[in-house]
Amino acid sequence: MFLGIFAGVDPVKAEAGLNVNADGAIMVDGETGRVLYQKNADSPLGIASMTKMMTEYLLLDSVKHGKVKWDQEYTVSDLVYKISQPTGLSNVPLRLGEKYNVRELYEAMAIYSANGTTIALAEVIGGSETNFVKMMNDKAKKLGLKNSKFVNSTGLNNKDYNGEQPQGTGAEEENVMSPRDVATLAYHLINDYPDVLKTASTPKKVFREGTDDRIVMQNWNWMLPSLVYGYQGMDGLKTGTTDFAGYCFTGTASRDGKRFITVVQNAKDVSGKNDGYKARFGETKKMLDYAFSNFTKETLVPKHYQVKGQKTVPVIKGKEDQVKIYTKSAINMIIQNGGKQDYKPVLVLDKNKLNKNGELTAPIKKGEKIGYLTVSPKNGEKVSFLTSEGGQKVKVDVIAVNGVEKSNWFVLMMRGIGNFFGDVWHGISTAVKGWF
Repeated sequence: MFLGIFAGVDPVKAEAGLNVNADGAIMVDGETGRVLYQKNADSPLGIASMTKMMTEYLLLDSVKHGKVKWDQEYTVSDLVYKISQPTGLSNVPLRLGEKYNVRELYEAMAIYSANGTTIALAEVIGGSETNFVKMMNDKAKKLGLKNSKFVNSTGLNNKDYNGEQPQGTGAEEENVMSPRDVATLAYHLINDYPDVLKTASTPKKVFREGTDDRIVMQNWNWMLPSLVYGYQGMDGLKTGTTDFAGYCFTGTASRDGKRFITVVQNAKDVSGKNDGYKARFGETKKMLDYAFSNFTKETLVPKHYQVKGQKTVPVIKGKEDQVKIYTKSAINMIIQNGGKQDYKPVLVLDKNKLNKNGELTAPIKKGEKIGYLTVSPKNGEKVSFLTSEGGQKVKVDVIAVNGVEKSNWFVLMMRGIGNFFGDVWHGISTAVKGWF
């Protein structure tokens, strides 16, 4: 029943107030992944360096599980050296045979979108970029990314590898993802590894301070508050640009307890000046302004809420014949301003705990889960989430307010006798009525 309520694909109808100029776009609540706006959300499109979010995810996952350490050293390979040298690509120049630690490689990737350091991390994690690409695609499946394909770790067009692209991939191929998949990856990244935002929100950092290789890395996310397109609350996440993908950006901002994630792919500048940087940040600002102005976080169901007419459940074989139930916690959700009254509570009791007559059987412990409660729009529309886990955040346990002990054998026996004679008497009275 829960899946039936929340499995729909129609977002809140923000389309009426938004017209995002991009080939694909999506906007979601950063806490639950509720979809608030979408445009061509399931079309595979170029992503360029937004690819690096998957590399970041696999790195942070490897660190978490002890497979990689931040102070672990890496020696620059021939491929990494070659990719890190061209000034036409986003890079910090790396020296052949030089040692670099994982943390500084990560910071160069996350802040400056450095391609050489990204391949270096792919080699650290996967042994080779070819193997790492397989890991990327495997992780995409596990995360439920249905319209994605990775051919390298960086987001470059494979032609930039000059024939040394990962094995099994075409010389002209490039990574693709749908806006929904990009948002889903970003949602997992910031919720599974929230520390990523500390690095992603760094506006400027010096690489290899005190050495001849010193380079100032300015974050390509120009919407960070101190940069040229500064936006209040912006703290991530990743830009991307290639001829194939156009100007792309996955942004996230937090204000007043609300966080939103936005994605634009091949953003268009309607001014006619062909300013792709202004386009991707301008369209992102348009979505975020709309979100912060038109959506609010509301408590739709308070803690210890009881559904009218369903405040108790009948109990058999207990010292009491019913038990009070209420919600263990509150349900909070991002909704349109003034829309709180548009939702209704939906109580679902655990069928495995009920007999055919809808009764619980004693004993029942205080706080025992009896079912769950969620909310549903009164107009019948469905609420869409990026993931099933996100949908679970608007579903709370319904528990027993108090315990009900099981009656002793003598009471149960006497009840049984009483019920037997009650049934007999009912049968006799019914027959008598039938005679007369």
